[in-house]
Amino acid sequence: MTLLDDLTTLLGAAHVLTGADLDRYTSDWTTHYTSAPLAVVRPANTAEVAEVMKLAARHKMPIVPVSGRTGLVGGAMTHGGLMLSVERLNRIREVRPATRTAIVEAGVVLQRLHEAAEAEGLYFPLWFGARGSAMIGGVLSTNAGGSNVLRYGSTRALCLGLEVVLPDGRILNLMSELHKNNSGYDLRQLFIGAEGTLGIITAAVMKLVPRPRAYATATLAARSLPDALTLLNRLQAASGGQVEAFEYMPGTYMQRLSEQRPDIRLPFDRRYDTNILVEIGATAPRDATPGPDGTLPVVALLEQTLAEMIEEGAVLDAEIAQNDTQRLAMWKRRELAAEITVARQPAIDTDIALPLDMVPEFYDRIHARLPSLDPGCETLSVCHLGDGNVHFTVFPTREGLYDTVVEAVEDVVQDLHGSFSAEHGVGLSKLNTMARRKDPVALDVMRAVKAALDPLGLMNPGKVIPD
Repeated sequence: MTLLDDLTTLLGAAHVLTGADLDRYTSDWTTHYTSAPLAVVRPANTAEVAEVMKLAARHKMPIVPVSGRTGLVGGAMTHGGLMLSVERLNRIREVRPATRTAIVEAGVVLQRLHEAAEAEGLYFPLWFGARGSAMIGGVLSTNAGGSNVLRYGSTRALCLGLEVVLPDGRILNLMSELHKNNSGYDLRQLFIGAEGTLGIITAAVMKLVPRPRAYATATLAARSLPDALTLLNRLQAASGGQVEAFEYMPGTYMQRLSEQRPDIRLPFDRRYDTNILVEIGATAPRDATPGPDGTLPVVALLEQTLAEMIEEGAVLDAEIAQNDTQRLAMWKRRELAAEITVARQPAIDTDIALPLDMVPEFYDRIHARLPSLDPGCETLSVCHLGDGNVHFTVFPTREGLYDTVVEAVEDVVQDLHGSFSAEHGVGLSKLNTMARRKDPVALDVMRAVKAALDPLGLMNPGKVIPD
C-alpha cells in the first residue's frame, strides 16, 4: 500500500486532502510563501497524530505541522512534504479556575481560549492581531509574543506543560501543572519555539491570570523616546507593575495609517514623531472601584502621571479613553499595522529585539545608514517599546536590496547587543541571518539536538537551522 492509502485507512478519506482540497493550505497569510504538499492530513487526536508520524517515518516522508497559517516567516512551507494540520485537535479539555490553568489542544484558536478564560473571570494574556485565527500549537511553536509581553511574558512564560508527538511516533507526556519541577532537563522549553522541527505539540497546560477589573488606556505624544521610557518607568512604579502594553507608533506610521485607512480617526490634530499607546490593567478592587466623582483610581493615576509629565514638557499631548469604545478604537490604530505594511510592496520586514534603552539608538543609526544603501527608500515601523521589540520595514526603490538592507539592520542590532528575531520565529526568511549571526557553538548544539530527536530529518526540514 502507498502512504496515502495507509493514511486514508487510518484517518478516513475526508481527512486526507489532495487535489483542489489543498487550495487553502498552499499559501500563508503573507502570500510570500507558497506550498505544494503531497497531501494535508487532519488527525483528530494525539493517538492519530502518533500513527501518522509512524507512517511518515516508515515512508521517509517529511512532515510539516500547520496551525492557523498566520505565520510571517515561511515556517509552514513545503514542496512535496506531508502537511499535518492540528485543526481538529481543537478541544479545551478543561479550565481550572482554582489553579488558574487551562488544558488545551493544539488546534484551539487563541480567541476561544480568551473567551473560555473570561467565562471564569480569568484572562489568558497572549494578545495580538491574529488572535481570531492563530492556534495554540502555532503560538507555542513560534514562542509568539504580542502586546502584553511587558507584563506577562511571551508564550514560553505562559506554558506549564506540553504533550508532544516525537518524529518516531512516541508520545512525550510533559503535561505538568506544576510551577516547580526541577527533575532534570526542562524538555518542555526545548519544543517551545522550535517551529515543529523536533516534534508536534498536540496539547498544553497554559497559565491563566486574574482578569483586569478595569483599564486605563491612553494615546499620547512624547517629546522623545527617552521621555517615553521615563513615563513607562514612572507608571510601573506608581501602579505596582500593572502596565500591560506600551506601544510606539512613529509619526510616519500615523501618516501611513491616515493614507491607507482614512476612516480611522487619528488622535491628534497635528503630527507628532513619538506616539505611544499605553494601557494599565487593574486587578485589585481598590484600583477599579469608582470614587465619589465616578473616576476610577487606575484612570486617575494615569491622568496624574501624564499631567506631571506634560507640566515638565516630556509629554506634549494626550488622549485618555473614557469608555471601552474609545479604548478599542485606540487599539485598532495599532493592530492595523500588519494590514498597512503588507499593502505596499516590495517590503523588507525585520522583527528585532533590543535593550529598551537602545531602541532610540537603533532608530538613529539605521536611519543614518539607509540613505547610503538606497537614497529614496522609505520606512515604516511600530514597536512594542515596553519589551524592546521593533518591527522595522523598509520599502526599497528597486528590487535586489533585500540582503543588503537586512544585513545593515543586523549590523546595528548586533552592535547594540540585540536579537535579529523577537517574536515571529525563524522559519525560512531568517535562515541566512541565522548562519551569519547566530553563535556557531549554539548552532552546533541545535544541530546535535535535531539529529538526536529527528535522525531522519523529517520534521519541518529546512527551517530554523541553516545548512
